[in-house]
Amino acid sequence: MIRKKSQENGLTLIELIVAAAILSILSVAALPLARVQVKREREKELRYALREIREAIDRYKDSADRGLIQVELMTEGYPPDLEALVEGIPMANSPDGKVLKFLRRIPRDPMTNSTEWGLRSYQDRPDSTGWGGQNVYDVYSRSQGEALDDSRYSEW
Repeated sequence: MIRKKSQENGLTLIELIVAAAILSILSVAALPLARVQVKREREKELRYALREIREAIDRYKDSADRGLIQVELMTEGYPPDLEALVEGIPMANSPDGKVLKFLRRIPRDPMTNSTEWGLRSYQDRPDSTGWGGQNVYDVYSRSQGEALDDSRYSEW
């Protein structure tokens, strides 16, 4: 005996609506998590860029203190600008004009999407937002945004 099915297999309209509602709720819940993840990645990039520039400034200062490069008076042995770290400085007592470079390129600030950084000279106050122009002692982001830990990017 063969029994015939009286009902077709498949989904009803109500089941489809319920499934669509569940999927939309899950996607709405995932959106803030994705935004936080993107922000976290940009903050990592900012920390890396700041560290890279600051280490280059420290290497420049160390080279100046050891007499490997000649520096201008009143610069305290710090670079005159960020471009000097990329273009390089002629080595002292080098007959062939060898140049010592400290950065391949100026890193991009992921918060402002620019290679323009806030600068502080050795003579400026530590919380100064204006650059005195004598030398580059420190860098900071020009972004006025807030990090995930509620600190300002410009204070990093």
